[in-house]
Amino acid sequence: MATAAPAREFVKFSVDPMTPRIGALIDDIDLREEFSDETIAELRQALMTYKVIFFRDQDITQEQHIAFARRFGELEIHPMSEVENQDHPEIFHLKTRPAISNNAGNRTGADLWHSDVTWRSEPSLGSILRGRTIPDVGGDTMWSDQVAAYEGLSPAMKDWVCTLTAVHDGSVFAKVTGLTVEEWLERFPLQEHPVVRTHPETGERALYVNCAFTRSIKGLSQKESDWLLAHLYAQAATPEYQVRFSWEENSFAFWDNRSCQHYAVGDYLPAMRHVERVTVAGDKPYFNPAR
Repeated sequence: MATAAPAREFVKFSVDPMTPRIGALIDDIDLREEFSDETIAELRQALMTYKVIFFRDQDITQEQHIAFARRFGELEIHPMSEVENQDHPEIFHLKTRPAISNNAGNRTGADLWHSDVTWRSEPSLGSILRGRTIPDVGGDTMWSDQVAAYEGLSPAMKDWVCTLTAVHDGSVFAKVTGLTVEEWLERFPLQEHPVVRTHPETGERALYVNCAFTRSIKGLSQKESDWLLAHLYAQAATPEYQVRFSWEENSFAFWDNRSCQHYAVGDYLPAMRHVERVTVAGDKPYFNPAR
């Protein structure tokens, strides 16, 4: 049984938890400020505790968005941003236009449970997403606690998946970046990450496979791999592990990509939705059996 997030005291701002396990709204803070190291340390602790933290009514510049993200580490530039002619490649623009509603199945591309850029050798620490153009109704994002997803497995399944390694593939982005699949994989080779990763800051264990980028489990047949991955993917859909956020213009979400997955609900088409993401680079996932 997954346990609730531990109670924490914060002195630099107020925190309003949104569920017992995951998600909290940060109040009494202005992202335009140049924060002290103590405030950044508290925000980092809030992120570790709640896995995704939210801010409302933050009308800041793109430069301030980037500067805030840099307080948590080096920034990552997504390959899709590299092909766009823009002043700030650190900002990844995710725009869903009305025309996309003509696509088969009316999918937006992010309406599935996933962790960002697990196809990198060092996937991201986390992302800071800003709401720019928000539909009148719909367009929420959900996050799912993958520490809880691991804890909710049976003891025998937990023991087994801790021994396994998964293969991750980002070639879904090849066409939109003007590359062939072969060219993409030459630049971004398939990566192997543990099915269960140890969080480098909290020591918690989290499921680390996702249906967007995980291709297979090493050492299993395709049938066995598909079955196990489907079972593990399904854990993200457990309501008790989730938080749901309704966007407003100039709302921000900052999530820990190492311990949760997210799902951009695609219920708003053919309305437009535009959000801007700045991503903090991470490190190589690992599993530590001693933690």
